[in-house]
Amino acid sequence: MSIKSIKTGQSDAVGEQSAPPPAIELKSISKSFGPVKANHNVDLKVLPGTIHGIIGENGAGKSTLMSILYGFYEADSGDILIHGRKKRIHSSRDAISFGIGMVHQHFMLVETFTVLENVMLGAEGGTLLNESSKTAREELIKLSKEYSLSVDPDALTGDLPVGLQQRVEILKALYRGAEILILDEPTGVLTPQETDQLFKILDILRSRGVSIILITHKLQEIMAITDCVSVMRAGTMVSERETTATSKNELAELMVGRKVLLEVNKSEANPAEILLEVTDLTHEEGGVVQLDNVSLKLRAGEIVGIAGVSGNGQTELLAALSGICPLQKGSIQIGDIKITPDAAYTPKEFRNIGVGHVPEDRHRMGMVNAFAAKETAIMGFHKDPVFNHKILMDQDAIEENCTRLMRDYDVRPEDPNLKSANFSGGNQQKLVLAREMDRNPKVLLVGQPTRGVDIGAIEFIHKNLIKMRDAGSAILIVSVELEEIMSLSDRILVMFEGRIVGEVSGKDADARQLGLLMGNAGNQENSNNQKNDHSGEVAV
Repeated sequence: MSIKSIKTGQSDAVGEQSAPPPAIELKSISKSFGPVKANHNVDLKVLPGTIHGIIGENGAGKSTLMSILYGFYEADSGDILIHGRKKRIHSSRDAISFGIGMVHQHFMLVETFTVLENVMLGAEGGTLLNESSKTAREELIKLSKEYSLSVDPDALTGDLPVGLQQRVEILKALYRGAEILILDEPTGVLTPQETDQLFKILDILRSRGVSIILITHKLQEIMAITDCVSVMRAGTMVSERETTATSKNELAELMVGRKVLLEVNKSEANPAEILLEVTDLTHEEGGVVQLDNVSLKLRAGEIVGIAGVSGNGQTELLAALSGICPLQKGSIQIGDIKITPDAAYTPKEFRNIGVGHVPEDRHRMGMVNAFAAKETAIMGFHKDPVFNHKILMDQDAIEENCTRLMRDYDVRPEDPNLKSANFSGGNQQKLVLAREMDRNPKVLLVGQPTRGVDIGAIEFIHKNLIKMRDAGSAILIVSVELEEIMSLSDRILVMFEGRIVGEVSGKDADARQLGLLMGNAGNQENSNNQKNDHSGEVAV
């Protein structure tokens, strides 16, 4: 029986009587943390053998609700029914015993363990490990074949790409008997190709009767894979829609509570003088060439996007252009300053000559979780005289600076003393962006500008990047989100195996063309039409 027939009452009375109960039913779930109501009287039904999306802005209560279902938290009030039977879930062990599995956004894997050891961990099944290992291997191979989750049981998990590590997490859940699978932002670290493969796997799981709850910010994914979608806002469930009966625009408005501009609204760029010129940049590490004679130019008043499958040199390019990675060969020209292997610059010196940098991974390089927001807001600038009086830091100036940034860049809550870790992902990103953009750098390098960011914050970040471009800055963006690259960029450079293999105009770009270049397909086909003048301006 389809979702539509159940919801609209189109089935006959006999069909309704024989319909199975929901795989999951949450009734009036409430959860508070001190004065903050994370969930308030939330109801949710997930039908068996369906993919049910849950969307909402950062802080809407999605993760708290799923943490209650998986036993990380206990609800203050409300009921949980699994296949029509009321259950008390005190821990994740209880949830697993009831057939619930969860794949977290940040994988819970031991990188030095093999795939088999990770799958078995916590479910060894007896005192004789060798016998348990043999049984587990057989079951793992069976599950891999049944659900098209092919992965080498003896591979070291840390050596696997993130797409395969995610498969290991799904196999862990299935090995423990999961019939209900919760996926929290599963594509946040995946390339477009890995995302496509994940969706094929989810489709197979659905066809085998597994019920899937998908938490994501990405509305195009909701529209592509789910049967039904529930919308949360400010801790409450505000709406439920059949996916076929809604649109990205309606869902965005339900999430934010106002109309949201999903497309980037920007005027034609007016590129001016060259602010950054890279010539024959080459970098090798461990015998692997990561940057291979990369050349490009970046002009004032334009946004240049770097497209490519993750791991093709984009990270190393940003590291070189921000001074994190020492130059081995080639040069970087910024204004009148030429940086070479013999005349290297530190990240601090790059900042001093007008280069801002928003790193790809804000948690590892952009902030310190344990720092207060006001401390994160001056990282890299903490020795500025306005903050640093040599012996003591000026705490009033530091707090005033953060308060102003929070107000100007809509960082919530507006609390400079709150630990950085306690902000949502979108507000963490806005805080890091505010720190770098507020200095009005000549050149701004942005890695993954909206990774893990909700729809309202995405709109805000995009508007501010365009505003900065129009004020005369040169902006270089690296993103695995093709839609974002195509929407923001005035020019798009494509990287493959450490090389720039093509360039297209932002207004003329399409996903198919970029996808071919990202895989280096058609490179030979276009070779006679390409002009490489070591400027990164390749005609395609």
